[in-house]
Amino acid sequence: MKVALITGASGAIGKATVIKFVKEGFFVVGSYFNNFSAVSKLQNDLNELGYNGYFFPVKADLNNTEDIENLFSYTQKNFGHVDCFVGIAGVDLYKLLTDTKYSEWDNIFNINVRANFILSKLCLKKMIERKYGKIIYVSSIWGEKGASMETAYSSSKFALNGLAKSLAKEVAPSDICVNTVCPGVIDTPMNSRFSKEEMDDLINRTPLKKLGKPEDVANLILYLASDKADFITGQCITIDGGFTV
Repeated sequence: MKVALITGASGAIGKATVIKFVKEGFFVVGSYFNNFSAVSKLQNDLNELGYNGYFFPVKADLNNTEDIENLFSYTQKNFGHVDCFVGIAGVDLYKLLTDTKYSEWDNIFNINVRANFILSKLCLKKMIERKYGKIIYVSSIWGEKGASMETAYSSSKFALNGLAKSLAKEVAPSDICVNTVCPGVIDTPMNSRFSKEEMDDLINRTPLKKLGKPEDVANLILYLASDKADFITGQCITIDGGFTV
């Protein structure tokens, strides 16, 4: 029995990832915060495809330590272990650093970094005992290059990449792989703040001249979760249509 714990299951990349994992035979516990309608639709869609009983949505505020611990406890109680933890949930902030509130900075780091730290820590106990596990974080190209007007967000993604690289070395003796996926401009609601002109500019700056799809990112995550990627660890893998070339 393969078990995956995936945060951010109600988002575009999260939904695509849940579907890929379920089709690959994983039982998936997926966290969401407020968007119950999205995970409910996802569950119905999976049921219609014949995957009833493979997806288990759990509401969790990743700003709240107790909620995070309860999310893991639910997974542990029902499945006993986690083969793969995928940290997709994340928040953005488009603001000058001089206008960024302390609370906004803390919120971004709590969800983008701290929640991943806590869930990794909780999952690792069994992973180390079993000498097997995959941990995959969804970062961003801005966590490698930095971005004006997104200093808090970029900083949190730099931190997430650092967490992955450091943890990869720490748990490698237990045959556990830790990596990050760094998407470029993906067609998700997170880009809704941009005007058509701004989106056209981002597309033009992408050598492939198109937006990435959530399924593109999900395919890479699934690959890293598979046995085909057993010799890949400590990597920040960019998937951006050539944007950062």
